[in-house]
Amino acid sequence: MQPMGTGPWWVPSSAHGKAKFVTRSNALLMAAIAGLVGAVFGASSSGSLFGHEIKLTSVSSSIERPPGSVADIAQRVLPSVVSISAQSASGAGTGTGFVIDSTGFILTNNHVIADAAGSTGRIEVQLNDGTTLNATIVGRDSSYDLAVLKVNRTGLTALTFGDSDQVAVGDSVIAIGSPLGLSGTVTLGIVSAKDRAVTAGESEGDSSYINAIQTDAAINPGNSGGPLVNSAGAVIGVNSAIATLGSSVLSSQAGSIGLGFAIPINQARKTAEQLIKNGKATYPVVGISVDMQYAGDGARVADTSNAIVRGGPADKAGLRAGDLIVQFDGRTITTPQELIVAIRSKNVGDKVEIKFIRSGKTLSTSLTLTAGK
Repeated sequence: MQPMGTGPWWVPSSAHGKAKFVTRSNALLMAAIAGLVGAVFGASSSGSLFGHEIKLTSVSSSIERPPGSVADIAQRVLPSVVSISAQSASGAGTGTGFVIDSTGFILTNNHVIADAAGSTGRIEVQLNDGTTLNATIVGRDSSYDLAVLKVNRTGLTALTFGDSDQVAVGDSVIAIGSPLGLSGTVTLGIVSAKDRAVTAGESEGDSSYINAIQTDAAINPGNSGGPLVNSAGAVIGVNSAIATLGSSVLSSQAGSIGLGFAIPINQARKTAEQLIKNGKATYPVVGISVDMQYAGDGARVADTSNAIVRGGPADKAGLRAGDLIVQFDGRTITTPQELIVAIRSKNVGDKVEIKFIRSGKTLSTSLTLTAGK
């Protein structure tokens, strides 16, 4: 700490406010030193100092970015990531998407473009090179919170799909998107957990049930619909929701606290293919109504007369109203949401085993999943 009443050495200071004078001998010494320093550093990269040969070296400005580094992955992935602007009568929103086919197909979240899906809405896609194109909706599905867009451009670079079933907790991941409108933003993290039962959506009547990959890579509003890629640069998930402090709702409209969730790419790819082919997607069901208010462990079949769909898979398998489902295809079920997510992660036509409790006894049955309507 500098003492009171004194200033830095370069500021004139004295008790009377007058500058201190430098003696003639000190001035000559300082001039000699300055001249010597100037001679050394102002000359070429080699010279003599006090009779000793010296050589000054410079460091190369090139920085090595080996294959597989974050910089290398970002450089390869960024050209395929787009920013999305969706405008409607109720306002405008932004999000992210990524190219899944070189002929102009782009995958994003349904909630990014839902408001603009009406006849008066308008959707624009900005490519990584700054080009802005109008986009049309090929198909969308609120159940999985996915949508496919199409732009009139060919020769685009599509991202490579990875295998989300092979993802392990602790794997390094990179999230790319346009948080708060800042396109091309790259964040780094790991896979924090798998098979998280996430219920997301912009409204009560438009909820999506996601068997999510959890990550601590920073995800913020505007990241929705962007890719979550692995250390090879392959997409393993579609960034969709984040958890927020002070709320039990998982949404896309808050800041990152290190709890982000992505739709596994295996599910997203299957849904995208259905949307491109048919304009809509199907999802598997067991044919029951679940009591969403049940607070105990497991998923309770609603105790109502219409809880079991007549002729559906559950009806044929012998399930009854009031049964408590505790396991689905080997996966422990502790909440109604977990059951819905577990079902949605399967395919139509899959045969699964269900364990349930009835009158205190644990029973099991098998059924074949059918397509929901």
